[in-house]
Amino acid sequence: MSLRKQLTDVLPDYLPANPRESIKGTELIRLLRLKLEGNYSDASLRYHFSIMSCDPTSPIAKVEKGQGYYRRTAPVPALSSAQEIFSQYQGRLTGMGGDNDEVDHAMMRIKKFRAIVNKWCDVNARFPFAFREPFRADAPIGNLWKFPEMLLVDWESGDGDEQTRPLLKLKAQLGLPPFRLHAARLRILPSHHTFREDFFQTLSASVWTQGGELIYAAPIEDEALAEAIRGLSTTFGIGVTTFGLTAEILDDLPRPAHILNAHPRETEALMERLDVTRVAAAKSRPHIDWASLEAIRGDSHEVDQLLAWLSESAEIGRILPYVEQD
Repeated sequence: MSLRKQLTDVLPDYLPANPRESIKGTELIRLLRLKLEGNYSDASLRYHFSIMSCDPTSPIAKVEKGQGYYRRTAPVPALSSAQEIFSQYQGRLTGMGGDNDEVDHAMMRIKKFRAIVNKWCDVNARFPFAFREPFRADAPIGNLWKFPEMLLVDWESGDGDEQTRPLLKLKAQLGLPPFRLHAARLRILPSHHTFREDFFQTLSASVWTQGGELIYAAPIEDEALAEAIRGLSTTFGIGVTTFGLTAEILDDLPRPAHILNAHPRETEALMERLDVTRVAAAKSRPHIDWASLEAIRGDSHEVDQLLAWLSESAEIGRILPYVEQD
């Protein structure tokens, strides 16, 4: 059992309900050591206290001014947006039996994974653009075959230094993009029952880009499944990557907002938890299919936002970070 799960189970028994009676971290650690399985350092426990106290779904809260902790008693609000769950389960909530807690739990995992992919892109000098509007609850289910969850932009010049800008501007004038666009489909768990749908949705949503990438949170542990996916990739050129994030690891990660705003040391710690495996490499096409891109412009205003962002970046000779509005 993970440390976070253990803390979630035992903390309510040791935390006072009244913030005025808060318990110091040192005393809380002393009490918890009698209950925890595993030899965890004080630093690791304090880190989890800090992360969990920022999570409204956890039992521990930190006093606003001071160093003490108390038991969180406020009700946990339900997640308001259904976009991620709609996309993840292809618009069908079957198998969850109308269990709101289970839906919220699944949505949180997806939000955390999306945040991790964003942070991974930052570390690896890739620029993500997330599509949201095409996956809102009332959107046509056909949008799942037109739009990726995320577009990954690889800027040709790296840091966009002055020496490369004239060449990049010339390419832009000749209609040659100074970047590569790959459409990414994000999924939590690979399985024999769903991998073909995952794969061909990625393929379909990437026809207007220069390539497609299917990114799974969990590792592919079944070699037969891995071989089947590689076979499809060899034929159609879709890249497949796994991040090595099991359900338990996702549950143990901090909230999505904390992941996105992590400091460099926190980011380094988060990246160390990943086991990124390239199952199959993506085959990148030399050109964007502008006709196919034009065909979907009317289906989402976010396409115009994407084009404006890329156009402005090409004009100045370096890519500008796109700030996603959550």
